[in-house]
Amino acid sequence: MGGGSNRGGAGEVSGSDHDGGLRKPLLHTGSWYRMTSRQSSVAPGASSMAVLRESHVSAFLCTLIVALGPIQFGFTSGFSSPTQDAMARDLNLSISEFSAFGSLSNVGAMVGAIASGQMAEHIGRKGSLMIAAILNIIGWLAISFAKDASFLYMGRLLEGFGVGIISYTLSVTFGIFLAYLLGMFVPWRLLAVIGALPCTVLIPGLFFIPESPRWLAKMNLMEDCETSLQVLRGFETDITTEVNDIKRDVTSSSKRTTISFQELNQKKYHTPLLLGIGLLVLQNLSGINGVLFYASSIFKAAGVTNSDLATCSLGAIQILATGVTTWLLDRAGRRMLLIISTSGMTLCLLAVSVVFFLKDKISQDSNSYYILTMISLVAIVAFVITFSFGMGAIPWLMMSEILPVSIKSLGGSIAALANWLTSFAITMTTNLMLTWSVGGPHHTFLVFQL
Repeated sequence: MGGGSNRGGAGEVSGSDHDGGLRKPLLHTGSWYRMTSRQSSVAPGASSMAVLRESHVSAFLCTLIVALGPIQFGFTSGFSSPTQDAMARDLNLSISEFSAFGSLSNVGAMVGAIASGQMAEHIGRKGSLMIAAILNIIGWLAISFAKDASFLYMGRLLEGFGVGIISYTLSVTFGIFLAYLLGMFVPWRLLAVIGALPCTVLIPGLFFIPESPRWLAKMNLMEDCETSLQVLRGFETDITTEVNDIKRDVTSSSKRTTISFQELNQKKYHTPLLLGIGLLVLQNLSGINGVLFYASSIFKAAGVTNSDLATCSLGAIQILATGVTTWLLDRAGRRMLLIISTSGMTLCLLAVSVVFFLKDKISQDSNSYYILTMISLVAIVAFVITFSFGMGAIPWLMMSEILPVSIKSLGGSIAALANWLTSFAITMTTNLMLTWSVGGPHHTFLVFQL
């Protein structure tokens, strides 16, 4: 490619480097850490502890900046829960209109998930995140200044496209909690402006972190590849072996032919593909996004006096549960965690369904009603905890592991599309089902349990 020929070797003069940067700014990884890396490697008088601290700061900065993307993802997911009543009142929205608003982020995410692969291929991971951040900011501002439902829909679609490019990590749960917490204290329009802040910080931050070494190698920018990898691994680390591995992988992948949909239909691919897609579809059919998107309304229907506080507590508990899961993954085994997770979720959903059924039969002033309210509160929280223990992260991990390398890109895109499609169906229908009739909550959780 043209970008590769412009950056041919390490002996290239700085003027050529600068010109290349002007032509294709997203292909280059910045200069601050290139200079730092070279200084660290050629300064024999520097203490090893100083170099170690320097590398730790660089790695921490990269992690912190990139984590803003998933936080934005979580904020988008959690926004609809604390804002439903105020938005419906201010803009005169019906239940179906707000349900469409809540679920349209999934439609945008379908497009974003499909486009992310090609975007990352042509402009790199940093360029993809930059576009995602800009679209998210525009989306949040459209929501904040919305005069009617059409502005909300446009904003939610743009947000969804952005989050479809961003990966799922622990910081997503922090973003959900942040939306729940701030939603207790600030108006929804201001909350939408706050929602744009992570991406507002992410955009300038992307100029200070390296591009993916593997992508730089694919672009034949080997000097930048080595510098980027040195920053990510630490300036004191010998990266020679890993650089050679990356070169070998890139050469091998360039020779590999892209598999087509027709070839994907081969019998040998059926089992891993169906297993990967099935896990991601079941993840959403459990109703988790319906619970997280409309947690405040669910707690209110359950009779919880302070539904906003309960929702905020739910978000905090989810962070803790997800953190514990990252520790358990390699210790308890994924199969065991999936069994515990799905069994626990089934029991919790059944308990919530039974509680809502019984509450319709008794007086709200009775002690039994209060007891049932507490049971429903505990069961909903336990449902989110057990989801986090297995079904939250393991389906994505297993999909990346069980898909053969030859179909990982296409198969992963199909699985992601199925995931977002079922997420849209759940988030669109949950709110409608909850208000469908007097027994709406009971039927909703009964369906999720099945």
